[in-house]
Amino acid sequence: MNRVSIDLTNCYGIKKLTKQFDFSQGRVYAIYAPNGAMKSSLAQTFQDVAAGTPSTDRIFPARASARKITDENGRELTKESIFVVLPYDEEFGYTEKTSTLLLDAKLRKEYEQLYAEIDKAKETLLKALKEQAHSNRPIDQEIADAFSADDFYTALHRIRKELEDQTETPLADVQYDRVFDERVLNILGTQDVRTALDDYIKRYNDLLDASTFFKRGTFDYYNAGQIAKSLAKNGFFEAKHSVNLNDGKRMEIHSQKELEAVIAKEKDAILKDKDLRKKFDQIATILEKNETLCDFQSYMMEQPALLSQLSNIAKFKQGVWKSCLKVKYDLYLDLISKHDNAQKRQKEIEAEAAKQRTQWEEVIQIFNERFFVPFKLDVKNRLAVMLGNDPIIDLGFTYYDGADNAPMKKDALLQCLSTGEKRALYILNVIFEIEVRKKSNTETLMVIDDIADSFDYQNKYAIIQYLKDIHDDPRFKQIIMMHNFDFFRTVESRFVPYSHCLMASKNSTGITLDQATGIRNVFVNDWKKHFFTDPKKKIASIPFLRNLVEFTTGEDDPKFSKLTSLLHWKADSATITDANLNEIYKDICGIAGVSADGSKPVVEIIKTEAGSCMKSASDSFENKIVLAIAIRLVAESFMAAKINDPAFVASIVSHQTQQLFARFKGQFATESKAVEVLDRVQLMTPENIHLNSFMYEPIVDMSGDHLRKLYGDVLALL
Repeated sequence: MNRVSIDLTNCYGIKKLTKQFDFSQGRVYAIYAPNGAMKSSLAQTFQDVAAGTPSTDRIFPARASARKITDENGRELTKESIFVVLPYDEEFGYTEKTSTLLLDAKLRKEYEQLYAEIDKAKETLLKALKEQAHSNRPIDQEIADAFSADDFYTALHRIRKELEDQTETPLADVQYDRVFDERVLNILGTQDVRTALDDYIKRYNDLLDASTFFKRGTFDYYNAGQIAKSLAKNGFFEAKHSVNLNDGKRMEIHSQKELEAVIAKEKDAILKDKDLRKKFDQIATILEKNETLCDFQSYMMEQPALLSQLSNIAKFKQGVWKSCLKVKYDLYLDLISKHDNAQKRQKEIEAEAAKQRTQWEEVIQIFNERFFVPFKLDVKNRLAVMLGNDPIIDLGFTYYDGADNAPMKKDALLQCLSTGEKRALYILNVIFEIEVRKKSNTETLMVIDDIADSFDYQNKYAIIQYLKDIHDDPRFKQIIMMHNFDFFRTVESRFVPYSHCLMASKNSTGITLDQATGIRNVFVNDWKKHFFTDPKKKIASIPFLRNLVEFTTGEDDPKFSKLTSLLHWKADSATITDANLNEIYKDICGIAGVSADGSKPVVEIIKTEAGSCMKSASDSFENKIVLAIAIRLVAESFMAAKINDPAFVASIVSHQTQQLFARFKGQFATESKAVEVLDRVQLMTPENIHLNSFMYEPIVDMSGDHLRKLYGDVLALL
């Protein structure tokens, strides 16, 4: 992006603008543009490119708009390569992109990989448990709730020792969703079902206690069958071992089949007990009355012994999950191991990350150190963003008032800040975006619109210094636009080449961007050198010469009165010659010179040069000042002649234009056209004439078209 060419037609009030910015000789341009000239329009046009939207003319939408912004190879600039900085954008805040400033790429990658492996192991275990339990519910949440844990991993760690000691899985085949349906659990909690269920469980436990082989709580209905399968699975019977059952004598069992037959006979004896069947039928009858429980009733008919587990639903649910987890114990151990390792490494990564100084913190430091605002910033969730747990940074604000300080939320803080202080906070967001682009190595054209508006001088200089820092980075090119001439002069003095300082002029056909002049002390560097050769610059120097007399010998010096008579219409104004002005110049500056016609009145020269300015499209400083002086002299001479009271005019010692206008308005109130023109004269000319080498922004900011129009209107009064 060594050169950027723009060709715009009817873009937000810009009728026509063509310009090439050559960044090969300097990476920054500064454009001084009076208000209403083109700044916001050009910024909006670039913003459209950045947003990927077409540009239009909002006032005259029927006008065909055209926009072409290309690099040195004729390629359109990409939207990613443009960053527009508006004077203030309350909505522009730090985004997920800016949080990347907190990242140490190596640590972040390792951290993400740790949890990627955990997530994969978790997904595998949950899928296996879902199949085992015949459940479509979120298994991780079900397990967390079952063991009263805050999360899935806490629950898994909580039962780690129990699973390690557990040898059997008696409830692994329970169909979870059919039993632990919310509607089922609600019905089971009703009084009639609860009573019938208690009767059933009491009878069931009595039968267990009376059983020959079963023993409640140790060798019961469920784990007996598990033991038979476990012995066979581990080759117990194949190794010619046997089991002795105590049935009052000793019953020796030599195979799995024999053991299962004994267990089955004992189970049948319990489940076929008439009293137990009666109580079961009572429960079934209650369940039949509710259509929503049909599936549960059907399942209980298939698994009647499960009713005995319903005396303690919470314990039953835990038993089901422990059995399922034991069946998938290898997957459980794999997940627990990965989680333990990740937790350990996470702490190490967080400790390492906490020691690092990130780019984000450098941005905070830049802001806290350079900008003068009543608050300081910090990042509250630094590690969380760095490690990916939070997507957006959470800024902390501390407001300072002398020795006192108080933390504040952003919304509350904004209500306490001045406009300039709010803009400073906006600049923080701009800095974030710039640093993100640095980190991503993005070549960027920055278009900056009045970034220093409403700032005090301390913060203006802070912004200038930061823009200079950006200028030193070859990845960034800048077009800085402003309507504050003092800011314009300052950026030129700090880092913008004089040849890259432009001034915008608006005319009937469009906008032109011309080489700026007079940025550095226009009187010393330009007009003083051409005082005897350029009549416009000679006339423009009159206010400066008057200032110099005022600053040195004072207002009592005759030279001060002579020069005042060339800026206000006095009795001697028409008699002061060009030779007289040359002599004053020699006395003040020590430089002698002659004119072609020294006897010519200066007032006549002013009128002649003003006429020349009327025919010129140039908006140079000297042209504007010549017009401003001519406007006031002609207007005051017109008012003085109409009032026709020499004594009154001679008595005026200050604010002459205003006093003449007040008298004229009183005497000639019916001359509305003249009153309207003269009112504009007193509004537009005073600050444009009484300027000095330290501050001459008003005349720069005044439109040349406005001055030409006003001079024509004043001449028409004559």
